Amino acid sequence: MADRTAAAVQAAPAVRIDRWLWATRLYKSRSLAAEACDGGKVKVNGHTAKPHKLVRVSDAVSVTHPAGRKEFTVVALAERRGPASEARQLYEDHSPPPPPREERSVFVPPQFRPHGAHRPTKRERRQIGKLRGRR
Repeated sequence: MADRTAAAVQAAPAVRIDRWLWATRLYKSRSLAAEACDGGKVKVNGHTAKPHKLVRVSDAVSVTHPAGRKEFTVVALAERRGPASEARQLYEDHSPPPPPREERSVFVPPQFRPHGAHRPTKRERRQIGKLRGRR
């Protein structure tokens, strides 16, 4: 019985993880997807995946981006890259919501600048000139 289930898993359609990540538009190019796999940023069913790892329907894929960790379930497979509307139908997103960001509505410049950090501003040059007795 175990041999039949193993054979069924082997016979199920599968796609390389780097191609699937590229087709789902999670990465702009297949080489970037392969680089992420080699760097340990992609996991399939909890195991680190190399670019040649085959992914099947219902596999759990997690990707670490600079913005955070994203978790997906494979719903469909694709060999080719299509429109974004089709790419969104290839997976279900189970990612946790991003943490709230501290928002600043208006840019507030710093009140002071440590002395010696940069060249003096025009205003500071005038003040230095007054201190030295020039003008």
